[in-house]
This record gives sequence, structure tokens and C-alpha cells, in this order.
Amino acid sequence: MAAREHVFRMLDVDGDGVISRQEYLARPGRAARELGRDAGDPLVATARTLHERVFSAMDANGDGHVTLDEYAAWAGAHTFDDVCRDALGSLFDLADIDGDGTLDRAEFSRLRAVLGNSADNAAMAFDALDTDGDGRVDRDEYLTAIRAYVSDGTSPMYDALVSVR
Repeated sequence: MAAREHVFRMLDVDGDGVISRQEYLARPGRAARELGRDAGDPLVATARTLHERVFSAMDANGDGHVTLDEYAAWAGAHTFDDVCRDALGSLFDLADIDGDGTLDRAEFSRLRAVLGNSADNAAMAFDALDTDGDGRVDRDEYLTAIRAYVSDGTSPMYDALVSVR
């Protein structure tokens, strides 16, 4: 549950105890702006569509707000595979400026900041995922680590995710 609470707090940008539709669907636009993408970029449109799908799935009662209980009951490996993987992958793609399917340390740090993670632990998180030491994190490594974190609270990035709360 701690991992889900951590993710919920990152998604509840205004800290009011709910993830509103507006708050959640602002993610792709905010990411695009902060990552230097034009609003008309097809990757931005894809990210918006995929985030709409995630929010619709999260909002069990359709009231436009997701509570922690609602989110905790919904989140997990199955929902990650069904809807979240694609949406988070779309944000990875926005951060992958050269389109090579990997993020270097700077791209990774920018993406983490856009997603609400502390800049204080970006280097630790990057190093945890860059297991071969090539200075790059590929899309699958990144998404697999997030899936592990939200589904069972484990991840190669776990220490970085929880070290600065």
C-alpha cells in the first residue's frame, strides 16, 4: 500500500486528497511543455488520449475524482498492463528527445521532475535502472521498474523513490 500511496500523492498535485480529472489530464500537456515538445506534436496527442483512458479506468464511480481508496483498489499489475503502461510509455516517449528508445541521465531527470519526483534522488534512480552502466535507460527497463513498484512495492528504483518523500 505504501507504493500506491506514494504514487497517489504524486498524482494529487494540489494535495487536496483526490486526483481530479483536470489534475490528471494536465500531465501530458505539462510534460510536453516542460520537455520542450510542441502542443501539436503527435506524441502529445497520443499521451493525452492514453491519459484519458487511464483516468476513465481509475475513476470507478465516474464522479471526476479519484480518492486514495479508489486508487488503491484499482492500481496493480493488471491495471498497469492494461492501461498505465501505455500512458507512462507515452510520457517516456515525450522525454526521449532523440527518439532512440532510451533516456540519458538528463532526459531521465527531466522526466522524473515532470512526474513529480524529487530531483534530489534522480541520480540514484537512474543508476539503479542503468544496470549495464551504458549511461542509458531503455523504455522497457523503465516501465518494468514502475510496474514492479505499483504492483508489489518493489523496484530497482525503490530506494530512490522513497528516500525523499
